[in-house]
Amino acid sequence: MPDSIKEILEYVKTNDIKFIRLAFCDLFGTEKQISIMPDELERAFENGISFDASAIKGYGDISKSDLFLFPDASTLSLLPWRPQQGRVAKFLCDIRNPNGSEYMFDTRNLLKNALRRCREMGYLCLVGAECEFYLFQTDENGEPTTVTQDQGGYLDIAPLDKGENVRREICLTLEDMGIKPETSHHEQGPGQNEIDFKYSDALTAADNFLTYKSVIKAIASKNGLHASFMPKPIPDKSGSGLHINLSLSKDGLNIFGNEYGEYDSIVNSFIEGILEKTSEISAFLNPNINSYDRLGSFEAPKYVSWSHQNRSQLIRIPAETGEKTRMELRSPDPTVNPYLAFSLILHAGLDGIEANYKLREPLDLNLYTAKEGLVEKLTKLPEDMMCALKQMRNSNFVERVIGRELLEKYNLMKEKEYQDFLSTDKNDFYFERYFKVL
Repeated sequence: MPDSIKEILEYVKTNDIKFIRLAFCDLFGTEKQISIMPDELERAFENGISFDASAIKGYGDISKSDLFLFPDASTLSLLPWRPQQGRVAKFLCDIRNPNGSEYMFDTRNLLKNALRRCREMGYLCLVGAECEFYLFQTDENGEPTTVTQDQGGYLDIAPLDKGENVRREICLTLEDMGIKPETSHHEQGPGQNEIDFKYSDALTAADNFLTYKSVIKAIASKNGLHASFMPKPIPDKSGSGLHINLSLSKDGLNIFGNEYGEYDSIVNSFIEGILEKTSEISAFLNPNINSYDRLGSFEAPKYVSWSHQNRSQLIRIPAETGEKTRMELRSPDPTVNPYLAFSLILHAGLDGIEANYKLREPLDLNLYTAKEGLVEKLTKLPEDMMCALKQMRNSNFVERVIGRELLEKYNLMKEKEYQDFLSTDKNDFYFERYFKVL
């Protein structure tokens, strides 16, 4: 794709692009878009495109409702499932106030700040996401049902796996958009799938995650299916996680590993920093009431611990060496705002490096079957959203990273969500608030 604005404007003309979507996400990670015609693109780059912030969840009120979207030229992609005549392009956007200053609740900018700190410390953080989702059948009106697409299990093939053609179409679409899928397969739950894409810098990974979810939903709908990223859509089946893989590079080398399978002592401090802060940031890594139904079963962690290869831990070090060596954080789920989540995780690790944290001992046992006496001294992850919000409110770390105003707004809206939950039938709330939307 072209780099400069001039090249982009010429590219739009010569490639029959007739509609341009400007994309961003609300405070809770839901993608939003506004479409403009090609003649408006130059103005968008120079002056931004205004929108009503009071109508966006977690943004402004009606007294100060004007904000502006500025497309990031490096994020241009074409939407392959849209018509090839009169094509549709998409940009991820930054958000600014009417005076041109950065909007304080633009979480994409928060991640840029985290990456700036990382660079100033001499590191490049690479992020790879492993995201699970379910495919459900739809009714005659195209509305989602709770009937899964198939009854397949982990790594099953057709005819048990009925999702292989949809996954193939998703992977090819992502590839056409410049996002490189690495693996795809049927997951443990009936109708559950996973597609993993190649690691990249953290900002690109967050942008790609938004696009990834929108592509999956679009391709699923095109095939008469409903894609759900709800963390625990089926109570007694495997939940859907977002496993976040991280590594640090310094001077072009991955300090997480070398040819002998060893890693730099800085890595120990980075990992311990994340272990120390995960409970405080769980309200962002597991941002919905249903998120906590997933934790503690089907390979989702319950305790703050780490180990090599062990999938019952919060952090595991996969069996890789050299450049592929990394850590995997296993508690987050697909309903995160990726910019907020990646920002907090990265700052936690960098705090660990600056404070020279010593990494606790690994716990090389299956925490799902371990005797109570072996795990009773471990710190538990928050058991529900209200517990997570309490730890968030008491966290000086969270306030320093995201600011008091954003913290208070997030807390207020999540407490309101919890009150709505208490006044509604649980299953109805889950279906309307999460299953149909997330």
